[in-house]
Amino acid sequence: MGSGYRWVEGPVWFGDARCLIFSDIPNNRLMRYDDTNGQISVYRQPSNFANGNTRDRQGRLVTCEHSATRRITRTEYDGSITVLADRFEGKRFNAPNDIVCKSDSSIWFTDPPFGILGNYEGEEAHQEIPHAVYRIDASGKLTKVVELLMPNGLAFSPDEKKLYIIGRPSPPVRVVFVFDVTDDNQLRNQRVFIDAGTKAALDGFRVDKDGNLWMGWGSSGALDANPAELDGVMVFNPQGKAIGHIHLPERCPNLCFGGPKRNRLFMAACHSLYSLYVDTQGAV
Repeated sequence: MGSGYRWVEGPVWFGDARCLIFSDIPNNRLMRYDDTNGQISVYRQPSNFANGNTRDRQGRLVTCEHSATRRITRTEYDGSITVLADRFEGKRFNAPNDIVCKSDSSIWFTDPPFGILGNYEGEEAHQEIPHAVYRIDASGKLTKVVELLMPNGLAFSPDEKKLYIIGRPSPPVRVVFVFDVTDDNQLRNQRVFIDAGTKAALDGFRVDKDGNLWMGWGSSGALDANPAELDGVMVFNPQGKAIGHIHLPERCPNLCFGGPKRNRLFMAACHSLYSLYVDTQGAV
């Protein structure tokens, strides 16, 4: 669908506009794929090194920013920008990374350090707070829900009773944790759902209507990791068993479901954007 990017992330589908917005992080821009004519154009530049994107319950774009802003923003209908959060207890976030919106209009996002480790995907800076996952309630209240080492992608199960979060309990080991979500939005019973070991690099993922996890996958760069075997998208059932692998010629950092029937998988894969119609639908 498109190529020549530096590092593609955060795809989000806008069905009402028949378009996909995604981040080209090192190029400091948000891109727009127009499904009516197949054209890709710049949606916003600079983007403050935008990474993860989602839509809120009113259909507005919500974005994680890596640059010196290090914040969560919302793009209003008129194109203006509203800052939803940029600090916790007076201290700067690290580099908000991935983001999802729950049916109660709360917004959940991860805050690892990747955007402040250097000047390629953000701006090098001192870490002020631990890595963590946060929630912004519909009222605007910001709450830390859990501390995790290097949290990355996150997604709810279709019934929103479980939250899956990628983390690194002991780097370079990468895992997917699963938590039970209580009625008052607390996380309980943390456990390992998928242990990817040291060879695979996990990033962003989404869940289909049956509760399967479609996960961006690729080589971690370890000497014994084979990109040809790992790069692409892995699919896991609700029990954590691998049930499919979409092979791509490059690592896939993130993905989303889109199209009129939510059955088109858009894959943001390092330097390119791919899509594939699949025999399921993304969870609402």
